[in-house]
Amino acid sequence: MTGFIGGFGILAGYYVVCASTALFLRRLIRIPTEIFRKILHTILLCSLFIWLYAFPDWWMASLAALLFIAGVYPILSLTEKWSGYSDLLTERRSGEAKKSLFLVFMMFAILNALCWGLLGQKWLVLACICAWGFGDSAAALIGKKFGKHYLQGKYIEGRKSVEGTFAMFTVSFLSVLIVLLYFGKLPWYGSLLIAFLTAAVSAFVELFTRKGMDTVTCPFAAAAVLLPLFMLWSTWL
Repeated sequence: MTGFIGGFGILAGYYVVCASTALFLRRLIRIPTEIFRKILHTILLCSLFIWLYAFPDWWMASLAALLFIAGVYPILSLTEKWSGYSDLLTERRSGEAKKSLFLVFMMFAILNALCWGLLGQKWLVLACICAWGFGDSAAALIGKKFGKHYLQGKYIEGRKSVEGTFAMFTVSFLSVLIVLLYFGKLPWYGSLLIAFLTAAVSAFVELFTRKGMDTVTCPFAAAAVLLPLFMLWSTWL
């Protein structure tokens, strides 16, 4: 249990330091709203390394994620009654912050139990979530800055561009490829193929995901492609 307490302490300290620094900088200098959203997004994404390496066992990391939800969700519910809350956290819609917190940590708890707990490969959690995390940031930033060719359709929500979707695919591909090459112990061409297919599916799913649910749909879509392909290829070696 000492390992769990220590890991949870490191996790809590990480969030307190990073969130406080980000909010202080926003008060100090003018940071564009979309950039600040992605700073918060990156803080959340980088905490993945703490979830995976500060806890000695998978069930401790998954339990910590559930306890984090139980502790922080009520605090956000109370704090959102403050008039400046949505502006401070750059919410696009009411309740977005607490919804995102719930979805992200539930998604992590499930993927962690599957990849680290069932398959015994915790780095696979990293690959699945990075396919969404860094790619989603690139899609938003590149799409808003350089997007000119907008995609339209009955199932496409908001203004999504070819440029943003291509950025998501490219960054997702590179993120997954780096993780596979470092941890996967597959031939380079196997890693290349799996990363390409994972990124393509993630970008496609993100394009048609509505109401900010890409937090869940993209990592699980990535897992649905990456895990079977990796396990299948590994059996051939």
